[in-house]
Amino acid sequence: MTVRTANPDTPAGRKILEVAGVLFYERGIGAVGVDLIAAEAGTTKKTLYDRFGSKDALVAAYLTRREQRWEEFLDEWMRTRAPESGVGRVLAVLDAEEAWWGGSRRGCAFVNAHAELGEGDHPGREVLREAKLRARSKFTDLLAEAGIPDAEVLGPRVHMVYEGAMVNLTVGGIPEAFDEAREAIRALVQA
Repeated sequence: MTVRTANPDTPAGRKILEVAGVLFYERGIGAVGVDLIAAEAGTTKKTLYDRFGSKDALVAAYLTRREQRWEEFLDEWMRTRAPESGVGRVLAVLDAEEAWWGGSRRGCAFVNAHAELGEGDHPGREVLREAKLRARSKFTDLLAEAGIPDAEVLGPRVHMVYEGAMVNLTVGGIPEAFDEAREAIRALVQA
């Protein structure tokens, strides 16, 4: 599949991307069509296609932008609320995730998108894969910074606990999932 490179760097493109991001997250990618996005953005389908080329490219741009926003949010969170190295910085990622969601129970936008995109050559799939690999690396890096032995082994395990907490909070309806994840991470690090 050939997908044109998205060019949202115009006022209309930015508005389309903003509106699509809200709609895709709140309603689901498959449930939201380009007609609705264009109408909510106050533009035309032609403008949407001129800026993004296709809905698939718009989805990939939405996922890319969401990941950028999360990384910016997490960097700010870590800088202002967890500036010291140590296990507290590892746990602070969970604190940031809870704050990022702001009480929403829609869950991880990337897990949701993967469920909708499934297998195949959708351009958003690569964005999803890279984001999850970056998150995995983030935990490894934080553990290494904290001086934890075997950070390369523990990082992926901590990431699995983190991902599990998100799914258990949303799909499982377990409100204490992040607290349980913090306990599990402490136990992993101490073991």
